[in-house]
Amino acid sequence: MSLFRIFEIAGSGMNAQTVRLNVTASNVANADNVSGDAASAYRARQPVFSSFADAMNGNENPAVRVLGIVESKADIATRYAPDHPNANDEGYVFSSNVNAIEEMVNMLSASRSYQNNIEVINTSKELLMRTLSMGQ
Repeated sequence: MSLFRIFEIAGSGMNAQTVRLNVTASNVANADNVSGDAASAYRARQPVFSSFADAMNGNENPAVRVLGIVESKADIATRYAPDHPNANDEGYVFSSNVNAIEEMVNMLSASRSYQNNIEVINTSKELLMRTLSMGQ
């Protein structure tokens, strides 16, 4: 593997964490949404990434790839609120299945992973610069 591939791998990791942060922000923004029926209630979303082993087994270049974004299968919360404008005929509203605590943990984890990839790039750049200056 070329030494310069490190930048591509770390960049793909940063891109993946950016997607993760955007999905998490969308989940947090919709955490308090309610709907008149369970089918239209907001469902939490999570990105799905390919693993390093998947890339190596498929003879692809090792990098993080976003395979897609999936919706949570967790149950939608039902609440009796007959005065709510979105209540159905029986007086129930359906809340999103977003867990705000899990989303905050996701946000912190994605932020740390992004920072780690930046650190990998900076360290690699410094090592390359030192290697170039060895002949001087």
